[in-house]
Amino acid sequence: MTTIQPSMPYQWGLQRNITPRFGARLILQGSRLDFLWDRSGFVGNFPPEQGQLLNDAFPEIIKQLENQVLSGKLDHRHQQCVEIQQGDFTCEADTLGSHGYLYIAIYPTS
Repeated sequence: MTTIQPSMPYQWGLQRNITPRFGARLILQGSRLDFLWDRSGFVGNFPPEQGQLLNDAFPEIIKQLENQVLSGKLDHRHQQCVEIQQGDFTCEADTLGSHGYLYIAIYPTS
C-alpha cells in the first residue's frame, strides 16, 4: 500500500533552517526592487508584536537592499549572499545568478 504524503506548500525566498522566517522572491529592475506579495510567505509563526515590527522594518530593508545593488555588492549575474541588519531582524539576500530576481530570507536576530 502506498502512503501519500501531504505536499509541502512552496517556500519563497532563500531556504534557511531558521523558524520563524519570511521569504520572498523580488524582481530586480536596474537598481530597484519590486515586491510581489504572491511570491512571498512565512515559515513558522511570528508573534503578533514581532510581525508588526517586521512590517515596520520591511521598507528600510528594501532600501538597504537597493543600496547593495547600487554599490555592486549584489549583482544579478553572480551568486553572492549579503547579510544586513535592521532593528531586530537579519535579512539574507542573494540573486543566485538568476538575471532578474533577488531571493531573501528575513528572521529575528538572536
